[in-house]
Amino acid sequence: MQEPLLGAEGPDYDTFPEKPPPSPGDRARVGTLQNKRVFLATFAAVLGNFSFGYALVYTSPVIPALERSLDPDLHLTKSQASWFGSVFTLGAAAGGLSAMILNDLLGRKLSIMFSAVPSAAGYALMAGAHGLWMLLLGRTLTGFAGGLTAACIPVYVSEIAPPGVRGALGATPQLMAVFGSLSLYALGLLLPWRWLAVAGEAPVLIMILLLSFMPNSPRFLLSRGRDEEALRALAWLRGTDVDVHWEFEQIQDNVRRQSSRVSWAEARAPHVCRPITVALLMRLLQQLTGITPILVYLQSIFDSTAVLLPPKDDAAIVGAVRLLSVLIAALTMDLAGRKVLLFVSGYAVGWGPITWLLMSEVLPLRARGVASGLCVLASWLTAFVLTKSFLPVVSTFGLQVPFFFFAAICLVSLVFTGCCVPETKGRSLEQIESFFRTGRRSFLR
Repeated sequence: MQEPLLGAEGPDYDTFPEKPPPSPGDRARVGTLQNKRVFLATFAAVLGNFSFGYALVYTSPVIPALERSLDPDLHLTKSQASWFGSVFTLGAAAGGLSAMILNDLLGRKLSIMFSAVPSAAGYALMAGAHGLWMLLLGRTLTGFAGGLTAACIPVYVSEIAPPGVRGALGATPQLMAVFGSLSLYALGLLLPWRWLAVAGEAPVLIMILLLSFMPNSPRFLLSRGRDEEALRALAWLRGTDVDVHWEFEQIQDNVRRQSSRVSWAEARAPHVCRPITVALLMRLLQQLTGITPILVYLQSIFDSTAVLLPPKDDAAIVGAVRLLSVLIAALTMDLAGRKVLLFVSGYAVGWGPITWLLMSEVLPLRARGVASGLCVLASWLTAFVLTKSFLPVVSTFGLQVPFFFFAAICLVSLVFTGCCVPETKGRSLEQIESFFRTGRRSFLR
């Protein structure tokens, strides 16, 4: 059983209760063993991340093919290729901006479902493209959908997951995104570029079908005064044989205390400003490691190096290694802890999946929808600058210059992790929020 927060006020965190209730982690393990529906709901949601990962690296095999195209309307110059690769991130930034409104207006689930509209339209445009404008518009729409899901899915998953498995489930968005990228690389060995866009429609349609049967986040439902529906949703997620009233009361109490949206004046308070700043800096540092331009131009990067295997095969191998690494992160995150993995692991085990999970864990409930959208907006604007400038920098200075810069950012990330990032393993979202409110170091033990 986890230790309570020492000296925290209120009956929820009484230091020496006469009959302490089971901890959230203990209840989560029991509920998870008895009910697998939370995994089904998570899978339905993270299909959006599969589509996001697929769309992100779509240009990796397509740019080399279009640079060799004999069709003058589709032949890409280096400048056009850089726009085709980077415009996705502008769409993603717009999606993150939209999530600041939609996350709290429609709710997490409906916002994820809404992302299917621009995603399907974008793939259709690229599949039938007869000019550069169709390629760029399709790429922008799939980017918009990706930015929206990137802000909404981690929040949805963290809010429906029990604390005992929230680390594993919180890694699934990144896991599915990597799986989507690997699928694109693998299909790129077999299919022409138009059919790659057609294949991208399938996970979008499956996501819509499955999510229509899944519940919304109990925390979102409570924030809208739909208490009975929230209780039913929580019971469905935890299982009918599990008494969910204790967990429901904890969530309900936290939601009642934060029933209104955070104001700009309150946003400056340390218990609100600090977690938002931590989440925002994590997202910026993750992008500054250079992962997005590397993935977008992966095959082109291998084309410019003296590798033994064909560039398409090398890209597929990188995708397979990333998938294995994120799977390791998902299996070890609730055992080793988030902070340890950020220190000792590479991108795909640490800064890839963990920063998305930590973002959804540390953001306060009242600001979670808006703040997650803000984090995604800043993240993808940074990615656009890096992706748009990557090819010109490589052409002028060579590959070593951007890669030395990315290495320096990795060192900065280690210092930031040690100084600013809290360990959230095994803690409920309410406990995490209480830590930022009280600042008690006992939380981290």
